[in-house]
Amino acid sequence: MKVLNEMTVTFESRSVNEAFARTAAAAFFVSIDPTVEELADLKTAVSEAVTNAIVHGYRDSFGKIKMKVRLLEGRIAYIQIKDSGVGIEDVALAMEPLFTTDPDGERSGLGFTMMESFCDKVTVRSRVGKGTTVTLFKQFTEKERA
Repeated sequence: MKVLNEMTVTFESRSVNEAFARTAAAAFFVSIDPTVEELADLKTAVSEAVTNAIVHGYRDSFGKIKMKVRLLEGRIAYIQIKDSGVGIEDVALAMEPLFTTDPDGERSGLGFTMMESFCDKVTVRSRVGKGTTVTLFKQFTEKERA
């Protein structure tokens, strides 16, 4: 699919940067006039992906998170969130609802489930010790012309 516009940002894996990431991603797509609901869905999915990178990818350390945002033809949002953290040993298991690597903490294990419910497609690639890449796809509805 043809890329119509693109941006890439890199930021520290600090919890304060989660809000920046979701706001930056949403702001990128404002030019195509998505609905408020579509932007809210996208922001929630980005928030979950970035939070996973911060909490699970880097655990008790800090590292870089790279977010690539693209507008593809057909009003499709492509958002890739990549960390170089600990990686996921079993991606299929990690994507199961209620699975968490932090059972004693405040995590519910619904991050990937939420991403999938707010996006049209979610892909996850990971290598233990190398990091994880989450890619979100969401098609915005076509606006009716007056």
